Amino acid sequence: MNARDRSYDESLSTALLDPVEAAAFLDAVIELDDPAALLLALRQVANAHGMADVARRAELGEKTLFKALSENGNPTLATLHKVLRAMGLRLSVTPV
Repeated sequence: MNARDRSYDESLSTALLDPVEAAAFLDAVIELDDPAALLLALRQVANAHGMADVARRAELGEKTLFKALSENGNPTLATLHKVLRAMGLRLSVTPV
């Protein structure tokens, strides 16, 4: 199957496995200043890496991870740190 035949979700998942692509994706979503969009983006990156694998590497229960990244989730800073690290990413601060 060539790249044009793959669905958008498959292409996105493949791209989000690359830490550079995932970081750029999350950075672009952060620019939207929309917490719901950021949770969705984090969920998409975690799905690309496999939610169960991310939960295991982050030393979180799967239910905890799903709840934290759900539409109504409100993850703590500690949870975000663990999840991002599990996906090969980290939080960073830059001037506006």
